[in-house]
Amino acid sequence: MSLDILINDFFAPIAKIASDIVFYSVPLWDGVDVKLILLWLAGASVFFTIYLGFINIRYFSRAWKLLFGDGLKPSKGGEISQFQALMASLSGTVGLGNIGGVAIAISVGGPGAVFWMTLMGLLGMSSKFAEVMLGVKYRIHPDLENRPKHVLGGPMYYLQEGFSRMNMPKVGLFFAIMFSVFTVIGALGGGNMYQANQAYEQVVIATGGDTSFLIGYGWTFGLVLSVFVGLVISGGLKSIAAVASKLVPIMAGIYIFAGLLVIGLHITSLPQAFITIISSAFSFEAGLGAMLGGLLIGVQRASFSNEAGLGSASIVQSTTKTDGPVGTGLVAMLGPFIDTIVICNITALVIVITGVYTQSNGMAGVALTSMAFDSGISGFKYVLTITVLLFAYSTMISWYYCGVAGLRYIFGEKIWIDNIFKIIFCLCIIIGSAAKLDNLIGFADAAMLAMAIPNIIGLYIFAPEIKKDIKKYIQALKNK
Repeated sequence: MSLDILINDFFAPIAKIASDIVFYSVPLWDGVDVKLILLWLAGASVFFTIYLGFINIRYFSRAWKLLFGDGLKPSKGGEISQFQALMASLSGTVGLGNIGGVAIAISVGGPGAVFWMTLMGLLGMSSKFAEVMLGVKYRIHPDLENRPKHVLGGPMYYLQEGFSRMNMPKVGLFFAIMFSVFTVIGALGGGNMYQANQAYEQVVIATGGDTSFLIGYGWTFGLVLSVFVGLVISGGLKSIAAVASKLVPIMAGIYIFAGLLVIGLHITSLPQAFITIISSAFSFEAGLGAMLGGLLIGVQRASFSNEAGLGSASIVQSTTKTDGPVGTGLVAMLGPFIDTIVICNITALVIVITGVYTQSNGMAGVALTSMAFDSGISGFKYVLTITVLLFAYSTMISWYYCGVAGLRYIFGEKIWIDNIFKIIFCLCIIIGSAAKLDNLIGFADAAMLAMAIPNIIGLYIFAPEIKKDIKKYIQALKNK
């Protein structure tokens, strides 16, 4: 028995337990069960979009201006620029969920799942705004005298603050620690092992598929990848942000260009692709249960892709050099737009427009996306392989920071804690490369989406305050 199989057999029961707990389902329709965590996420996105007056649409153009410094006030606190903060956050979300996750959504829920992914991306912009705005507002300076620029932020800090105001500090501490634990697990699962798994699968495809010399050597691939990840995370936040700010625009640009090229080669089929996606989203031909199934799959994959409501972006973007929480929140809204509405839809259109989803024969994940691109541009699987590696790499280095931030909240800023987590994080890359996709999908989704449970509680507590701060911000703009 190979090492890959041994690791997978060990990992399977852990994945099942995590998935059963987080994805607890209740019957909704004949043959359709709804996962309560998805209602929790979707409900928050809808609520904050309406409650905050469709801020995701009204201040969309303003967000782009702020991204490049127009109107933002620099502050003494903060370690990275506004652009670096968004790129670091995006490097954690623009990952293999955009490539493999979209293919999984279409394979399981049909083309209509893409419509629901897009809608969730649009609504998720509002909840992303709320969590990042609070992260900046309630960030702390743990060593103001010696390290004035060093700041820490995220849901764990505003959860503690929110419940303390309600005279329930112990409850706040409980939820803050809960979020921190989920963040560590999410960093190791969806932010690490899932990325390594899909990257390895794409390299296998590019090197011969079933005849690849890498078959059975996932752990070797993971070992090499872990070395490259370790080189960046050893430099801390500034190193991660510096790499992400250069890597994300390049990798996203390559992928978008290639996707648009494939779509351009099939431009006459583009109208029909849109019709297929929209009609499938509302089709009753296969029954209401099938339509609802596609909707729920779309919501799940969108949540895994853009992470709106999970609170992960708040951890990274709280470290930006600005004293404007609302402004930073507006910039953060661009994350779900770029991630889900732009990149995920390019992946979806390539898969639908080439028609490969109808002949996938059970193929899912990055393999289906690779097949779609390769059918459009012969030999593109090699370009996609490079892109996949970059996506996976950037996601890992950003999620390392989220994970270590959770540990720092629980144990304090101790160098030995950071060093131990670096070792564990790199070891998990090896495990992820060796384990099977079916086990990893369940564990990755469960670990990451569990973060939304305490985080969204915090968002609801602060909802009136968020709305009040937005009004002050808008009034200040009018008075300029």
